Amino acid sequence: MVSTKDVKDSLLNIFATLSFTVVMITLLLIVGTTIIRGIKAINLDFFFALPNPPGQPGGGILNAIVGSLILVVISMSISIPVALAVAIYLYRSRNTGLKELIRVANGALGGTPSIVAGVFVYLVVVVPITGFSALAGALALSFLATPAMVSIFEEALKLVPHEILEAAVSLGVEDWKVLLFVIVREALPMILSGILIALGRIIGETAPLIFTAFGSPSLNLDPTQPTSALPLLIYNYAMSPWKDWQEKAWGAAFVLTILELLIYLLSRRISKR
Repeated sequence: MVSTKDVKDSLLNIFATLSFTVVMITLLLIVGTTIIRGIKAINLDFFFALPNPPGQPGGGILNAIVGSLILVVISMSISIPVALAVAIYLYRSRNTGLKELIRVANGALGGTPSIVAGVFVYLVVVVPITGFSALAGALALSFLATPAMVSIFEEALKLVPHEILEAAVSLGVEDWKVLLFVIVREALPMILSGILIALGRIIGETAPLIFTAFGSPSLNLDPTQPTSALPLLIYNYAMSPWKDWQEKAWGAAFVLTILELLIYLLSRRISKR
């Protein structure tokens, strides 16, 4: 006689298998379609040439590649020190009202839609101060990257064995040296993994950049000027009436997908340490 527990276990296994199958099929369809359609646009000019005027075939996406690199470097330069400082404070402080307030604020910021971050920076920074620029775009992206890193960094610090901290303190090492050269050093693999996870999130964001970086067909190395980025280029080219631009949008999507996969795999490899 089949027991109720066996029936429930069988139904749970069936549900888990179906869910896994649906997720994998969806992922394979998205990645497969992007690779099949995007790889056709890949050539040397695609990576090393600037866009041609609208409607004229040829050219590349060098401006978007460089723009994405500038945005990521500036954004992570803002986010990593702030996230690490907040995580160290949460790790070292006792259960105070301020600590809980910071945790609630960090969770709320982490759940903020990306377009809201873009609109906020547009109203507070773009309109009154800088205009459209890579700096404004990087600031909007940092609002998205910082909360995720704070949570991961704090958990990384908590995973360091307490015996290591006690050994360092017993040797008379100063508190700040214990934090930086013992605790943070021991937690470094997970901290690096958290940085990559945050990087994987912001590198594909489009909505915040529409209101901040805006986009540019030229190659701008000045962070105070508007700049293009891979997500922006995909968004603009995919909606254009020109077939060549639509093909380049698929090519840029292919590049972005490969980058995301590489970042994820590298993050997994580092976290296993």
